[in-house]
Amino acid sequence: MCQHWGYDMRRTDTQIQVRVSSADKEKILDRRNKAGITNLTAYMKKMAIDGYIILLDMSDVKEILEMLHVYSLVLEELLDKAESSEAIPHDDIVLLEEQQEDIWKAMQQMLLRLSNIS
Repeated sequence: MCQHWGYDMRRTDTQIQVRVSSADKEKILDRRNKAGITNLTAYMKKMAIDGYIILLDMSDVKEILEMLHVYSLVLEELLDKAESSEAIPHDDIVLLEEQQEDIWKAMQQMLLRLSNIS
C-alpha cells in the first residue's frame, strides 16, 4: 500500500483545483517547507483534512540520546574494570547495569510515544 501522511495514495481519483494569488502561493509553499514536506499535494491534503501539522524540535532529545550513549560506553568500561579488580561489589555492578537498562527502556518508550503524535 502506498501511503503518505496516513492516506492511501492509490485512491486519489478526484482532483480539486484551488486558485490563489501569487502571494498566497508563496505563503503556502513557505509553510510547507517549514513543515519539512516536499510534496505539495500531501501538504494540502493534510492541512485540508486535519487542519494542522505538528512540528517537534527534537534537537534536545537527540542531544540526550547522544549523552546517554556516551555515558553507557563509559559506564560499561568502568564496570568492566571494577569487575575485574573486584573493587566494587558485584551486586552494585548488577544494580548499575539494571538502572542503565531502565534508562534506555524509558528513552525508547518516550521516542515511541513521540513517533505516535499525529
